[in-house]
Amino acid sequence: MPYFDAASSAPLHPVARQALQASLDEGWADPARLYREGRRARLLLDAAREAAAEAVGCRPDELSFTGSGTQAVHSGIYGSLSGRRRVGRHLVVSAVEHSSVLHSAASHEAAGGSLTEVAVDRTGRVSPDAYAAALRPDTALAALQSANHEVGTLQPVAEVAEACRAAGVPLFVDAAQSLAWGPVEGAWSILAASAHKWGGPAGVGLLAVRKGVRFAPQGPPDERESGRAPGFENIPAIVAAAASLRAVRAEAEAEAARLRELVDLIRARVVEVVPDVEVVGDPVRRLPHLVTFSCLYVDGETLLHELDRAEFSVSSGSSCTSSTLTPSHVLRAMGVLSEGNVRVSLPLGTPAEDVERFLDVLTWLVTAVRTKLGAPVAASGAGATARDAGVEAGVEAGTGAEEFTVDSLGRLCPIPVIELARAMEGVPVGGVVTVLADDEAARLDIPAWCEMRDQEYLGEHPVDGGTAYRVRRRS
Repeated sequence: MPYFDAASSAPLHPVARQALQASLDEGWADPARLYREGRRARLLLDAAREAAAEAVGCRPDELSFTGSGTQAVHSGIYGSLSGRRRVGRHLVVSAVEHSSVLHSAASHEAAGGSLTEVAVDRTGRVSPDAYAAALRPDTALAALQSANHEVGTLQPVAEVAEACRAAGVPLFVDAAQSLAWGPVEGAWSILAASAHKWGGPAGVGLLAVRKGVRFAPQGPPDERESGRAPGFENIPAIVAAAASLRAVRAEAEAEAARLRELVDLIRARVVEVVPDVEVVGDPVRRLPHLVTFSCLYVDGETLLHELDRAEFSVSSGSSCTSSTLTPSHVLRAMGVLSEGNVRVSLPLGTPAEDVERFLDVLTWLVTAVRTKLGAPVAASGAGATARDAGVEAGVEAGTGAEEFTVDSLGRLCPIPVIELARAMEGVPVGGVVTVLADDEAARLDIPAWCEMRDQEYLGEHPVDGGTAYRVRRRS
């Protein structure tokens, strides 16, 4: 069964499995003890630290192992903020950071700190100038991921790091998605990563803090891992994490080129074989193994279930695949279509025939889901009218143009967008359709539909029970 969700967690690398099994016999003792078993464990831990530090691009004494990537993020952010509390309590993050970073930021703000979120463009990339403009004299820390976990866009870390250096602000980098492919460029100050993202075992994170960076570990003091990760080190897992990171780095150049070709194939073919698809993320400055696209008139949860039944494991940022009924914060920040969202992230060694079969299966599955939902057929609509679709008609005040209202309150996307499309088929040029909806995804998907269909989005306003979205037919 093809597994296409490496961005969530990569399959355990063979080298990690071998290192884990081998170190179980030697790395069980306390590395802080002076007897022979302790010394053996210390040698394994020191060797793993040196290997991981080399991959990160830092000194071994700058790197600590944590119990997870999330713990590394939280420790890195809280420790940096605490270490620079005399400077101020202002934190800068991008709007598309991983949830672990945004949760830390929200906690900091709730405790009385200030927060600035830097917006991204439609590809998910921050502007270095906009990021630099967000820095203030009281900025204690800035945070920017190296690559986005949902759409694969690479961030301009080196440029932002230079702006932070000029302002005297340390830069925290979440490198979880990119570290397998190479070290993070630029003069970053703090870095976090997670082993299960590159094929190491779960439960191991990396936290690197450059010498000279003010850092105050939070919580009760502990003598292990420079006080940044309390508790007994899981040496077998740490050894496996470091060994697998070294192994994937050795394969990175060749495998990146091969996977990039497969991703380019998906990016090109998906828009050919599936009508009404938006491929999101930067087409050039991106991770080599990840592609995300959204399909109009598709229930993302249903599509993922159907792909799973067809033996393909993929992920999604659609609202309907989460428990919050709101779109992914990444897609929302980018302002792109969220319905029918599919994220494909290929693990190392993915064969080309699996990708070809995925594209074949995707075509008829999307068609089947759209048919089930009653979506309009692409390039059709002759003979239909807005009144045939069962909408209310009137006259737009001050213009004399016909105005139609579609009541989709209580219905989840993509239904509001489907009803908009069906109504628009019979609206005369210049006519206006107002869609009433209470699903948060409609705030993204209706403007995205307008852009894909070259219709004019007139904006939104609150109404009882939801929001009214107004669209004028251009052609």
